[in-house]
This record gives sequence, C-alpha cells and structure tokens, in this order.
Amino acid sequence: MREINATAAALSAGPTAIPGQIWEGPIDRIAFDTAGVRMQLADLEYPCFIVRAEGRVGLTAAGRPAYGHASGGVELLGVLPPLPLERLGDPAFRAAHGVRYAYAAGAMANGISSVELVTALGQAGMLASFGAAGLVPARVEDAIRRIQAALPAGPYAFNLIHSPSEEALERRAVELYLRHAVRTVEASAFLRLTPHIVHYRAAGLGLDPAGAITVGNRVIAKISRREVAEPFMRPAPDALLAPLVEAGMITPLQARLAAHVPMADDITAEADSGGHTDNRPLVCLLPSILALRDEIQAQQGYPQVVRIGAGGGIGTPAAALAAFMMGAAYVVTGSVNQACVESGASPHARRLLAEAGMADVTMAPAADMFELGVKVQLLRRGSFFPMRAQKLYDLYQKYASLEEIPPAEREQLERQIFRTSIQAIWQETEAFFAERDPDQIRRAADNPKRKMALVFRWYLGLSSRWTTSGEPGREMDYQIWCGPAMGAFNDWVRGSYLEVPESRRAADVAHQLLTGAAYLYRVQQLRTYGVSLPADLGSYRPG
Repeated sequence: MREINATAAALSAGPTAIPGQIWEGPIDRIAFDTAGVRMQLADLEYPCFIVRAEGRVGLTAAGRPAYGHASGGVELLGVLPPLPLERLGDPAFRAAHGVRYAYAAGAMANGISSVELVTALGQAGMLASFGAAGLVPARVEDAIRRIQAALPAGPYAFNLIHSPSEEALERRAVELYLRHAVRTVEASAFLRLTPHIVHYRAAGLGLDPAGAITVGNRVIAKISRREVAEPFMRPAPDALLAPLVEAGMITPLQARLAAHVPMADDITAEADSGGHTDNRPLVCLLPSILALRDEIQAQQGYPQVVRIGAGGGIGTPAAALAAFMMGAAYVVTGSVNQACVESGASPHARRLLAEAGMADVTMAPAADMFELGVKVQLLRRGSFFPMRAQKLYDLYQKYASLEEIPPAEREQLERQIFRTSIQAIWQETEAFFAERDPDQIRRAADNPKRKMALVFRWYLGLSSRWTTSGEPGREMDYQIWCGPAMGAFNDWVRGSYLEVPESRRAADVAHQLLTGAAYLYRVQQLRTYGVSLPADLGSYRPG
C-alpha cells in the first residue's frame, strides 16, 4: 500500500513537531496507507492528528496530544479539527432559515424546481426555492398548499421573478405570497427595485414586545451586478413606500420601520449560471459584492449584517469549497438539481443534462425579456432552440412588423420553427393573455412590433414548457436552462453511481457536494503542514 509521501525537503522544511508536544495512543491506530488515510480524512466528526512515527507520517483520530519529548515517542505535527458539514458557511444563515446546512437550491422556472425537489431538500435540512416563474397563479397556489403541508415549519422559499414586460405577474405573485403567508422569496432577474418587492418586504415588518423590529418576510436577492445589489442592501426608498401607504397596502408604521432594515436578508452573488446570467466569474464577483456589503454595513449599522451567498458554477466540491473560502455565507446550486429525479424536467431533458460537457452551453434570447435583448444561458447539445431563438430575435431587430418579413421567410418560420401559421399563433396568444394579462393584447393592438414580439415569445415560452412536459416530436426545440456547472458535475461523477440521472437525488447530491468540500478543506489543511499526498487522495469521489 502507498504511504503519505513526505519528501526529505518537506520533512526538513515543512512537517516539524509541535514544540513540547507528542502524541500518545495505540500505534496500530495510525493510518499510513492510502485507504486508511482517506478514511481518517473523511471522518469529519472527529479531530485528526498528524503524527510521525518511525520516520513515517500518518493520520489518526485515536489517542491524544500530550506534553513531552519526541525521543522514543510519536511526534505530533499538527491537528485537523472536526469539520461536520453544519460548520460550513454562516451559522446566521442556518439560524435565520431554520436549516441544518448552509446550502440552497435556486429556483428554476416552470416548476423545474418542483414541489418534490423543494420538499426533499427541506426534509434534509436544506433550503430550496420553488420555480414559480412562468406558471399561472393556480399552479403556484397549488404548490404553496402542497409544500406548506409537507413542510409546515419550513424550510422553503418561492421564486419572485422580475417581469418588466408583464408587470401584473409580479404583482399577482406578491399578492399570492402574502395571502398564503409565504415567508421567504427568492427575488431573481431584478433590474431595479419595484413596488411589488417593496410591498412584500414592508408588509412583513413589525415590532416585538421589547420594541425591536421583526422581519416577517425574508428576501433572498439573486444578483450579478453591484448596481443591482446595492438597492437590496439599502432600505426601501420613500418614493416606493409612500404610494403603498396611500393605497393602504402597508401601514405608516411599516413604512417607518422599512427605513431601518435592508431590502434583502441574503444576497446571492450569481456568477456563470444557467438561465438569466451575466456570465460573471465567481472569483471576481463574490469579493466585489462582499466589499460593497461591508461598505454599506459601515454606513447603516444594521443589527443583522446582510449575508452574501454564492451561486453559478457550483457543481463540484472544489467549487463549493472555493465559495466558502472566499467568504460565502451559503452556496446555491441550480443546473445540477435539474438533472435530479425530483426536478420538473422531463426524462429526456434530464438525460441530455447528464451527458453535457462544460462547453455544451450557449446564450440565447430570453422569453420574458425578449424585447430588451436579454439572454439566458442554455444547453446547446441536443437542441436547435438556441439557434432558432436567435433567428427570431434577429428578425425582430430587422423588421417593424410581421407583415414586413418577406413571404419566403415567414413560410419558413411557420414550417420549420412554429409548425403552425402565424395567424393561429396570434389567436392562441390572444386567448392566453385574456386570462393572464389582458393589457398585453391592448398594448399590441396598435403596435405591430409589439405584436411581432408576442408571436415570437409564443415559441420561446412554449419551448421551456415542452422541456418539462416532454412534448413528443419537439425534442429539438427544448429550451433547457443550463450553466457550465452541469458539465463540471458530470465530469466529477463519471464512473460513480451518480453518473446516471436515475440515481441522482437532490438531497444526496447536496450531501456529496458538501462532504467533498469538507474533505478537500482538510486536504488543504494537511498541505499547509508541509505534507504531500498521493494524487488520488487529493480529490473526493461520490460515495
């Protein structure tokens, strides 16, 4: 069996004994071989002693440190403290959300972050956000009832997505959450504060018997830019609070209390993620947002500091550990959960995700912010959707109306992409928005370009629903939100039981990621003592 390799140079310059201390215990409990050392490192609940006996460096959880000289005894080179998974991240995050681990699963629209996924993670002591975006209120209301029945004391969250093109959707979501006492929302894709997110936050404010402010409605804001993060780190502006008071939506007291609390309890620095993303590198984004938080905290002096988490690109233990070591209060996963059996994605989509590499992603126009030119990150492999969506946006940019599109081009759209006539699409669109948001049709009545956008959004919107329903014959049009973390995860689990999507369960995936992060942390600690390891001990494999 191979042993931990401490070279002559390392022995002289690195692993020196702790002055005045030795290790006492049974020599046969010291691990020198690869398998034994791995077991000692992976036993996270107990301290791990780094010792040198008879010129060999080994690890053990047995015995104890003692005072004495190494002559004739076992040298104590260092101690790795216990590192249970509960110690990763910020304990304030765990306490605030009633979770066991500083781990969250971000929302994925159209119910991809499903009731089953939220429930499974909640029961395992982790926070997950239901993917309410894109769903009709009745679907969301049903999800609220089911999740609250399964997790009456939590933890769970619901997504509140910014909808600049359909303002009524955002307003109705807030009304629904307030009516059903949903106490945590994950605010995503916000470009600025809106009256609706301010309404949700302020409506939960009150005073306890001692006169301290109580925050009944928690906000986790998912951002990728400093200019968007800053308003969530500051109190709600009077310009948005005053109209809410006048409309009787919040009380004057709640408006006054809002001046003393930040808009968000937690802010997720979202790096190179699936879906809405600015493709920012986490190593640049997270330190910047942490520094901004510290600047604002120095000005505001909040009793509870805004916590900063990290999401986007978290698909391996190394990535999770990197986020924690940079100061993340918690980590957020997304793409890797979509490939789990509890997700709302169809089996075909989950198989494609399980086969994806890190480079199998691309950017394409977003359905909800089509007119603004906003893009989302998608799986490119196995789908024509990214290319077809870009074609629609190019046509939207080039022409002022559907009628201006050359007949041959329109015929190709109807035959290859839409598979139905533009006239039939418009009839469906009118019927759809008659129930969802009638103002959309009124705004398009005398605006041909707006009408063209709604027709094109018909395809973009349905393509994501086909992904969840598994629409037969539309596999090449599936819109599968995905970031490079999915490919990194697939590389990590290749050859293990998690390689096949049917074996991927969200809580197990989370536990493996956190366990791997803690294991790798111990490996890095070991290296700081000057001990070098065989290559296969420097990585963590699932199971």
